[in-house]
Amino acid sequence: MVLSLPPMRLIATTAALLAAGGVGGWLAQLAHLPMPYMLGSLFTSGLAVLLFQNSALAGYAYPLRFRTFFIGLIGVMIGTQVTPEILALAPDLPLTLGALVGFVLLAHAGNFLIFRHLGGYGRATAFYAGTPGGLMESLVLGEKAGADLRLLTAQQFLRIILVITFLPAALSLWVGHPVGSAAGPSVIDTAPVPLAALWPIAAVAVAGLVIAHYIRLPAGQITGPLLLSAGLTLGGGVDLHLPYWLIATAQVVVGASLGIRFNGMTPAMLRRSLALSAVSVLFMLALGGAFALGLTALTGIPFLHLMIAYAPGGVTEMSIIALSLAANPALVSLHHVVRILLTVGFMVLAERRLPLAEEPAE
Repeated sequence: MVLSLPPMRLIATTAALLAAGGVGGWLAQLAHLPMPYMLGSLFTSGLAVLLFQNSALAGYAYPLRFRTFFIGLIGVMIGTQVTPEILALAPDLPLTLGALVGFVLLAHAGNFLIFRHLGGYGRATAFYAGTPGGLMESLVLGEKAGADLRLLTAQQFLRIILVITFLPAALSLWVGHPVGSAAGPSVIDTAPVPLAALWPIAAVAVAGLVIAHYIRLPAGQITGPLLLSAGLTLGGGVDLHLPYWLIATAQVVVGASLGIRFNGMTPAMLRRSLALSAVSVLFMLALGGAFALGLTALTGIPFLHLMIAYAPGGVTEMSIIALSLAANPALVSLHHVVRILLTVGFMVLAERRLPLAEEPAE
């Protein structure tokens, strides 16, 4: 049984991990890597596990409530992307959003086959590693079903890493200049935000988390603050502009928490996960491209907009790419939020109705 650290040592260890994560994020940003602060923090946290899992990090567990608050802040940020301009797309939304049901089901089914039969994963690990979204929820439900958390963490985060690496690179070649992640933070408003303006942001995050907890909202850590923020933004009475440094801090916190979960993963296991993730991501991007082509023919919405909307990467990064291309960020954000909600909803239903207890693949 792993014993928890004394409070002061827990705080000091977490602070050290976050400081190292911030440096890693800064270096990743200088290198123009996608989702730099989350990726950089994940790398430094994983490196710390490799070096200190039997010494300084022995008995360490990342503080989940601390992480949950920052996930709530990310939810608030995403909610601010839902603006009144989305109403102009109302006639086409039932079709494009409805098609997401088919996309999520087909993507998840294909990924399950890839991880179960090509990767040889157990049933629960293959099922939760193959979800096209809902990273946090897949880890929680997968752990409950007995899945291998090391493999789950690797596959889910590699999904995001590869999507936000492949797609911006491909789009940069398409349009002839760096976009999204490859463009760095220049597409984000970095204007100073008064400290007094941060209190409403924190209040909405906390209120959204509390409401989501009491009504048992799926993916409540992010959807509660997201929906509350979206409602306030559409109402027009509250300005919930998040400064770039706060978004970067939230990514560092989440990235560090994920890196800690690589405890016990061998280099061979990581190489195997990377190969499987490449197959999975290419499959999902091809599937998303097919849906985008069909919907473009039916609705007239540009293919590029729908391709970004159907790419199963991080909501934040997909929104940044959309902003950099003027590709209707409201449309993109809405589709990614719905994709996550659908994925989490299907996971909850599957947990209750399907035999997902872990067992070795045949």
